[in-house]
Amino acid sequence: MPKWERLMASTPVINLRRGQAVRHNNDVCVITDMEHKTPPRMASYVQMSIKSITTGRVHNLRLTSNESLDGVNLERDAHEFSYIDSDGYHFLHPETFEDVLLDEGKIETVKKYLIEGQKYIIVFTDGTVAGIELPASISMTITDAPEGVKGDSANNVYKAAVTETGLIVQVPLFIGPGEKINVKTEDGTYLGRS
Repeated sequence: MPKWERLMASTPVINLRRGQAVRHNNDVCVITDMEHKTPPRMASYVQMSIKSITTGRVHNLRLTSNESLDGVNLERDAHEFSYIDSDGYHFLHPETFEDVLLDEGKIETVKKYLIEGQKYIIVFTDGTVAGIELPASISMTITDAPEGVKGDSANNVYKAAVTETGLIVQVPLFIGPGEKINVKTEDGTYLGRS
């Protein structure tokens, strides 16, 4: 067993901090929120939210102060999305030119945000790819959008538009094909023109 695995194994929850990675139900998760609570006349506990790297799903946990979780060592490295072929999705390291190949299962939740030439953070754990971290927002080109209806000028009126990756985004009526917009990757919402 490598030295770092021994050090990271079974960490008491009171010693964990936001941003650290843990293993929960055989899935690697990052701690997004954490609070140590000590109610009167009750045992103290830790309330935490953890987000799965592979699925993006958030789990809310309530653990006693003396419980432990397995800590996980994460390595993050920027790679450029290169292309898709029958083998999968290819990401190229910008300095070593190492090709990282990911299958559909690893990118299912992020594939509508993958644009050739764009850099993404690939997260490695235990020597394998655990997932991809998206930037907070990404610039995308609209490929298809219906015409806005004349006279429909009420505030906050949106229409469905399709981006270059096939992502459907609700955009204001004045946005048309060929325009570049910023999209929030957390929920796929329109942020503005880019």
